[in-house]
Amino acid sequence: MHKILRPLFPVLAFFILASCATVPLTERKTLSLVSDSEMLSLSAQQYREVLKETKLSTNPAQTAMVQQVGQRIAGASEAFMREAGRAEEIKDFRWEFNLLENDQMVNAFCMPGGKVGVYTGILPVASGEAGLAVVIGHEVAHAIAKHGNERMSQAMMVQMGGIGLSLALAQKPAATQDLFLSVYGIGTGVGFTLPYSRIQETEADRIGLVLMAKAGYDPHAAVSLWERMNKTGGPRPPEILSTHPAPESRIRDIQNMIPEAMKYYKK
Repeated sequence: MHKILRPLFPVLAFFILASCATVPLTERKTLSLVSDSEMLSLSAQQYREVLKETKLSTNPAQTAMVQQVGQRIAGASEAFMREAGRAEEIKDFRWEFNLLENDQMVNAFCMPGGKVGVYTGILPVASGEAGLAVVIGHEVAHAIAKHGNERMSQAMMVQMGGIGLSLALAQKPAATQDLFLSVYGIGTGVGFTLPYSRIQETEADRIGLVLMAKAGYDPHAAVSLWERMNKTGGPRPPEILSTHPAPESRIRDIQNMIPEAMKYYKK
């Protein structure tokens, strides 16, 4: 270990341990180096930029459906967190649901703070309120699980690790440094960042099923939604190189999660 870095590691280890959070439902420990207030400020700024650059849908029926499903999922999220004794964690969420005009974008998002955008391109795949509840429930689950904070924290740790490795290799030839730093980048992507991204997606699926069930939507709709979603995609990279689980794995996992979610389901 480089002599400059050695004294810093006990402090860094304590800082990391003190910055842990827990994901609702799964109870997985996560890294949380960014304050909630900073995350809310950053996401509000980003959301304003999205709304500046993207036209809102002028279809009143579709817009009403997105807002209705969204508000039901939001209410279920607040009830879920309240029942878990964690209502404080989303007390500053200001829910907003917008339908964004882009038929080529088969996607949706929920930023920290409850700002939700659904692109018109995903509506044919959602094929109704239940499918839309799967999509919005999944995205809202990312927000209440604070996955955005975890991703930012991981990026900070990777950056700090890269800086540390650069210092440790400072006396090595330039070609050797480039080689080691390149391997470090691949290692953190395949061995650290990508697996955690897949874990987050699986968590969002599981929590999202519970949220849609509490909102009064049958969780079984998730299986057909992801089957339809699978048909819209082109060639995909191997799962180990992907930020998302392979479609077949995802559908199988969701089928195994449905019995848990059904405990929360009321029509």
